[in-house]
Amino acid sequence: MKTRFSRAVLGQFSALTLLSCMVFTPLAVCQEAGKIVDQYVKAAGGGKALAKIQTLTLEGTFATDDGKNGTYTLDTKLPNRYYSELLVGEKNQIEAYNGKSAWHQNAGGELGTLVGPEGMQLEAAAQYYNSRLLNLKKNKITLMVAGHPQVRGKDAVQVEVTTATGVKRQVFFDPQTHLIVKEAATVGGVEEEILYDDYRTADGVKLPYKIELHRGSDKYDISVTRAVINGTVGERVFDFPIKSQVKLPDLKALFKEIDDNQKALDKLKENYAGSQSEEETEFEGDGRVKKHEVSEYTFFYLNGDEITTLVKKDGKPLSEAEQKKENEKTQKRIEEQQKREAKKEAKEEKAKEEGKSEEKDDPGIEVFLRACQFVNPRRERFRGQDVLVFDFEPNPEFKPHKLVEKLAQKLAGVVWVDEKAHDVARLEAYFVGDMKIGGGLLANLQKGTSFVYEQAFVNNEVWLPTYMEAHIGVRFLLVKGIKASVVTRYSDYKRFNVETLSSIAKPKGAADAPADPPAKPR
Repeated sequence: MKTRFSRAVLGQFSALTLLSCMVFTPLAVCQEAGKIVDQYVKAAGGGKALAKIQTLTLEGTFATDDGKNGTYTLDTKLPNRYYSELLVGEKNQIEAYNGKSAWHQNAGGELGTLVGPEGMQLEAAAQYYNSRLLNLKKNKITLMVAGHPQVRGKDAVQVEVTTATGVKRQVFFDPQTHLIVKEAATVGGVEEEILYDDYRTADGVKLPYKIELHRGSDKYDISVTRAVINGTVGERVFDFPIKSQVKLPDLKALFKEIDDNQKALDKLKENYAGSQSEEETEFEGDGRVKKHEVSEYTFFYLNGDEITTLVKKDGKPLSEAEQKKENEKTQKRIEEQQKREAKKEAKEEKAKEEGKSEEKDDPGIEVFLRACQFVNPRRERFRGQDVLVFDFEPNPEFKPHKLVEKLAQKLAGVVWVDEKAHDVARLEAYFVGDMKIGGGLLANLQKGTSFVYEQAFVNNEVWLPTYMEAHIGVRFLLVKGIKASVVTRYSDYKRFNVETLSSIAKPKGAADAPADPPAKPR
């Protein structure tokens, strides 16, 4: 599968490498891990009882080493909400995922949205705890036996659990009781170990009443005082505290300005060329790696589109013959793009002469304003800049008709807007449900397909992409399914004029000496 497919599906968004049952891992090892989890599910109360859990609340108390008393709270809620709090006096540490964004509060009271690996770790924790290790394939969770260590002096079986985004968690099972005795993972950027003991039955499900939590260098011996299954847990529990939020600006005006800015930037982008590296991993249905490729390109912009040329494959430069072939492909793409642009301009001119308004190909920002609702606005610092951050989710009252409207209403996530420039600095989004194209006959983008997009202000002149990431699950023609992960990094931006090209494969900066340039695209 070429990365161009992921762009066609997700527009300009394109993702971290997912490692699960590796290609060299015997299938029997994965099957053994599945058997261990099946034994756990049965011991914990059975699949039916676990599947009925919509919400879970654990509350407990602990004493710190200096004699202070504290409280612990863990709330989970389907499909992917997670809230963990340690409160000592007036200082509370919080890690949370609200289904759209991950956030935390440190002991000093500072709040912030988590991005990158830290955010993915909290999202993965939310998925893990709400899955109850059921429906692994549907939840895109893979397993692998990682060893047989001892926990508290007793034998255990260690299973590595990997989520769809490649985040790993080590889970240790007691071979006698088949219950979980320990978990280890990095959560919100902090190493965490949790040991469980004193299991008791609540509503037909076995829950631990002794929890030994190691978070970083801190240790908390927690005695659970209250365990509630399917109690009332409101959505506000998982959202940013209201006191940290700000009033949303006029979104219609803000988004129109962002849209106008981006269109203006599309012309400025044509003054720049750069390099990009794409790492793509394709997976088997059981999570094993099917194919892994790293490709390097040079690129420039033409009429708002990236024109790329492959120069390296898996770290090796192309041969002279291969490079010539790639250059010819690039020249063909340039010509095709020019023809499309000329056809578009002729169509617009004709409509103008006839006094008609030409229907736009792009959906326009108003679609997202109607298809989504925006919540949890807050001000933060991101990459050294002041940004306005807010979450978005499907608007249940909106009735979509066109494909683009249906697409927009399937998205949830979080966006970072530079307050000074009114441009998007970062966007994270995922599909909350399957997105069927052609009624599912042509393709079906699967629930959980996600992407990340970042751009930065370059040369004090223009916003340009710096990072893209996508985790894609799609099925074609009701038969062929593809699971892939792609990450794209942009670098080496230079001022560029297509007239100074010495070869298509290697754009030259304005300061470089031109040699035998091809014809300038018109």
